[in-house]
Amino acid sequence: MAEANNQDSQPTDRDKLRELFQRFSDTDNAYLQGWDELWQTGFLPFDRDKPNPALVDTLKDRKELFGEPFVTENGLPRRKRALVPGCGRGYDVLLFSSFGYDAYGLDASENAVKACKEFAAQAGDQYPVSDKEIGQGQVHWMHGDFFSDEWRKDAGGNTLDFDLIYDYTFLSALTPSLRPKWAQRMSRLLGPSPAVLVCLEFPTYKDPSTGGPPYALPSVVYLQHLSRPGEEIPYDKDGHIIEQPPSDTNGETLVRIAHWKAERTHQIGVGTDHVSIWRHK
Repeated sequence: MAEANNQDSQPTDRDKLRELFQRFSDTDNAYLQGWDELWQTGFLPFDRDKPNPALVDTLKDRKELFGEPFVTENGLPRRKRALVPGCGRGYDVLLFSSFGYDAYGLDASENAVKACKEFAAQAGDQYPVSDKEIGQGQVHWMHGDFFSDEWRKDAGGNTLDFDLIYDYTFLSALTPSLRPKWAQRMSRLLGPSPAVLVCLEFPTYKDPSTGGPPYALPSVVYLQHLSRPGEEIPYDKDGHIIEQPPSDTNGETLVRIAHWKAERTHQIGVGTDHVSIWRHK
């Protein structure tokens, strides 16, 4: 019985994450050090070893929302650029490349970017080209702060915007106080319509009072913040967002053009994960 009680008292992965991030503050970017420490120590309870099946299904079955992975710019065709902030080991980046996008993986952890490069070098045929006529896009790994522009320049010094941005477990890793800033940054990084932001909403089932990371993200949180990027939106004492009416004055508003429950997803989100697609007005 004593042994069983001892096992029950062992900290869970969630407890360990919470304890780690209590040591860091998001006010001076020290919070980012927490993620780098996780990669340095190899404690990665969020790593699922593959892209989320919901993203795979979205790219295959919802092509009408994305169009072809090419766009005309200055009279010349180029591959669309797909950005994955908080890319972790880079599974999603390699997936976008296999679907023909020039894929950009961004992470604030230098150790995560190193892991991306190592994984990509040994991934082999795990990410075959989806359409041989379209071909495979280039892969770019970037170390930097999502909220900074230092990483956003191409080889010619031009500021990049993106035709597709994908968020899964990135917003849920940020403290709720950063949500207005996250929404505004997404709006500014996303190119003009028909460029799309794809959010795989997780964890929608969690009680906000339990804290994080991952922090609770019911669908209404995405809807409220992306419709009012940069604006402070109130929450009640238990962490539930207080819904505000639509804004007619926010010029950075993103509009949700599609929303559905994921038929396939990682086990932790089965029955609760949703996919939402957003564009500029």
